[in-house]
Amino acid sequence: MKCKEVIVAGKARWTQGKLRNGVKEIYLSHWKWFSVYVNQELLDYTTYIYRGHGYSEWRLEPTLDRLIKTPASPKRKAHFENFRFSTRGRRGANPPVIEDENGWWALGQHHGLSTPLLDWTESPFVALYFAMVRARAEPGSNCCVWCLAESVIKVNNKNIESDSSVKPVGGRVPIVEIVRPLSDENNRLVNQRGLFTRGPNNIELERWVKMNNNDSRSWDLIKIVVPKKESEDCLRYLNRMNINHATLFPDLYGASEFCNMELSITRY
Repeated sequence: MKCKEVIVAGKARWTQGKLRNGVKEIYLSHWKWFSVYVNQELLDYTTYIYRGHGYSEWRLEPTLDRLIKTPASPKRKAHFENFRFSTRGRRGANPPVIEDENGWWALGQHHGLSTPLLDWTESPFVALYFAMVRARAEPGSNCCVWCLAESVIKVNNKNIESDSSVKPVGGRVPIVEIVRPLSDENNRLVNQRGLFTRGPNNIELERWVKMNNNDSRSWDLIKIVVPKKESEDCLRYLNRMNINHATLFPDLYGASEFCNMELSITRY
């Protein structure tokens, strides 16, 4: 993938950082160029998935790894079993059967549980929305949208699984799993076009990508750095695209946050 640098009235809409072990950084000069960048540079690349960060310096690290610093800690299993036990009688009448561990983690993820999962979306604009909403309460002048090539992840996983010299991390083969739960319990996931990744315990995703990059020209992971200046205008723009809390969270929480946004942003 190659990126064209666009100049408008003497100022670049975006500039490029160096490509380092499969990780590329793009710096937008204004949020309004985000849609231009997506249309011009990402439209033909259908395997990217996206994640928004309210602060551009945040790492691609799941909440459970921040709390438990060792990959083989017994606290991980205890936390998982404690959640399963605590859900008894709280999933409604005749709840659907959850058949695997990642399905349980996914259920917990959208109910505030610390998990080994990271949220992603198939929509770059949904990712931008989450980045801008969170940026309003975070430090720094930039938020960012991460773009992860799912196709490259699958190739890397295959290489790792076929290499007998690779040692497990915390009892798991050090691959990155793509998790798409089929449970009907999470309608937020459907509206957000959401999915998850689960990487090796205590190996941050950007680091994993760099460790397993096999093509120096490949853009395995892109970090689009977006100035959060005029974030309210960005959120108004996304609302016109029908991207807001009411559509992404089809419940009372979403309705409440949508009304709060209308109250805090003029002409929302």
